[in-house]
Amino acid sequence: MVLLTHRFDFCASHRLHNPALSERENIEIYGKCNNPNGHGHNYQLEVTLAGEPDPETGMVLELSVLKRIVDEEICERYDHKNLNLDVPEFKELVPTAENMLVVIWDRLIGRIPQGRLHRVRLIETANNSFEYHGPAQPGAAPGGS
Repeated sequence: MVLLTHRFDFCASHRLHNPALSERENIEIYGKCNNPNGHGHNYQLEVTLAGEPDPETGMVLELSVLKRIVDEEICERYDHKNLNLDVPEFKELVPTAENMLVVIWDRLIGRIPQGRLHRVRLIETANNSFEYHGPAQPGAAPGGS
């Protein structure tokens, strides 16, 4: 099995705020990330596919195909957007990096034509990155896909 990872960049803003909580609770949980006017990040998204190289092409998946899918499903949808206001998935869901990864996974999982989606990683700041390996598969080791 070969792992193929490609990195994508997009810029987006968001506010971490749960309307089910009080203002005080939101400030305690999210701190400055609860700023009513939001804040932004220069995100880096890594998408990793796993699979055997195609005997004819020698590739798990042509990079141009992966780039097109991720650009259409994620980058064009999120880049220079306010996630809370402009992206339907986050109208009712707090756009934490953790929630973003699950949404990204769900948008990509059915679009990969060759190989399988293995991991998505979101780098939010120089100090914070998050990974998701998808829902547990029956019989798979914990954390695997």
